[in-house]
Amino acid sequence: MREVAFIKQNKEKWLSFENAIFNNNFKDPDELASNYIQLINDLAYAQTYYPKSKVITYLNQLAAKAFQKIYKTKRQDTNRIIGFWKTEVPLICYQYRKFIYVAFIIFFAFTFIGAISAANDGEFVRSILGDDYVDMTLENIEAGDPVAVYKSGSNWGSFIGITINNLRVGIIAFVLGVFLGIGTLYIMFKNCIMLGSFQYFFYEKQVFWESVRGIWIHGAMEIFAIVIECAAGLILGASILFPATYSRYTSFKLGAKTGIKILISTFPFTFFAGFLEGFITRYSNTMPNWLSVGIILITLGIISFYYLVYPYKVQKQITQTPVPLTT
Repeated sequence: MREVAFIKQNKEKWLSFENAIFNNNFKDPDELASNYIQLINDLAYAQTYYPKSKVITYLNQLAAKAFQKIYKTKRQDTNRIIGFWKTEVPLICYQYRKFIYVAFIIFFAFTFIGAISAANDGEFVRSILGDDYVDMTLENIEAGDPVAVYKSGSNWGSFIGITINNLRVGIIAFVLGVFLGIGTLYIMFKNCIMLGSFQYFFYEKQVFWESVRGIWIHGAMEIFAIVIECAAGLILGASILFPATYSRYTSFKLGAKTGIKILISTFPFTFFAGFLEGFITRYSNTMPNWLSVGIILITLGIISFYYLVYPYKVQKQITQTPVPLTT
């Protein structure tokens, strides 16, 4: 069968199924499961005979949405909260993976701009971080402890204060996405410029390695989580700008719901990053290199796997194995 004929034959069925998924029109769970299995069969057919077709992308996304609906209505013993992070969020991240990639590209671009600006303007770091902070850091460098700022205050006080601040930044980055994504980009620009100039400052003072050992023990997970939160903000903005076949209001509701789920998924990582900054980072200059580097690589590996690798594994599993609904 030609691809055009295949699409024409099944188009109405797919659109009807998509409408039912988004509007909760399935009264019978068995009907939902049956339609899902048909969709998986169509996807398998398309992958076999039209491997380069855009219809595969569409069916993949629709299958992911359908699986989430089935997963929510299945009677099972698995804890709902565990299922949220184990299945629902990874499927969302797979579906909106392009936004995550774009967020990282923007992150690296803005951070690079910050570093280049600091390299070409001797006063740029002071204009960004402030004279008091720069002078304090210079004193710490002269005292042989460039990241001494992370040792001030009590463990619990630092942990709570830092975590609340990071949660606030992430929530603001997401909420400001309502301004067509421009607000989110502003938050990214502001924080990335600060990060890039700050790291170049340490490089210029020849204590770059010492700063990396200290800052990125907690920063690997903290910064990564903020980038994901910004991706959620971009999704919110795009839902308003590009409603596709939905009304703008319906698209906005879907974008907000999706973005909130991604935002919430970052909270455990933000809490753990705050714990590291409050309890571990303060010992960075006394711990061996292998330990500090190990913590950085492990934390970066965990959060990278969850948002960049694991979604592909979950998506592959549900597209290859139909999930019948048990009642």
